[in-house]
Amino acid sequence: MTAVAVKREYGPTLAGLLAPRWRAASPRARIAARLTAAALLAVAVALTLTLLNARFAHAGRVPFSFQYRSLYRVAAEPGGYVRVERHDAEGALEYSFAVNPLRLPPYTGEQTGEIPVYAARFIATLARRYRDFTLRGEGRTKLNNALTGYQILYTAQLEGREMYAREVLLLPEGKGVRDGVDIVMLTASGASTQVRGPREVATTGVLQRPLKSFSFG
Repeated sequence: MTAVAVKREYGPTLAGLLAPRWRAASPRARIAARLTAAALLAVAVALTLTLLNARFAHAGRVPFSFQYRSLYRVAAEPGGYVRVERHDAEGALEYSFAVNPLRLPPYTGEQTGEIPVYAARFIATLARRYRDFTLRGEGRTKLNNALTGYQILYTAQLEGREMYAREVLLLPEGKGVRDGVDIVMLTASGASTQVRGPREVATTGVLQRPLKSFSFG
């Protein structure tokens, strides 16, 4: 440890005070000190990532972006765009926010009329995919000031526990647009006292930010 030269009136530096002890320390003590410093740095980085917003942006046929906090990137579902999650101290899934591709078949008329028709078939697929699937509701939903989608609300058993699920089918504006996104939001039963069913998923807590900040382009 090398002391930095400073003017006499400013007194000894911290490095200068610690240098004799560092030189006298055993190799084992020096290794322990370095490991402790590395651990503290890792904690500081993790805390910074928790307190600051992260942003995900996707380019391509359907460009979109959103912000998130206190969630961590994991592998997306097969064929999906992105997924961020949070687990409890025992490793069980608490929250999940995933964005997957959505492609409607060719249609005529307005997308507001086509999406409910598509959703009926989509719900049947969900019922086959998930154990103990129970539909709790569906209909139009406002994500933020710019976007309105079609939500499907349900409960199901995932990873061995009951999940409240809110899935939003969302298309960019435009006549005949077929390519959009399927936003899948999950909250484990009991993970939040403010979320007591699928309808409350992403209305509060860590999933609210990514949904409210979601935008195309």
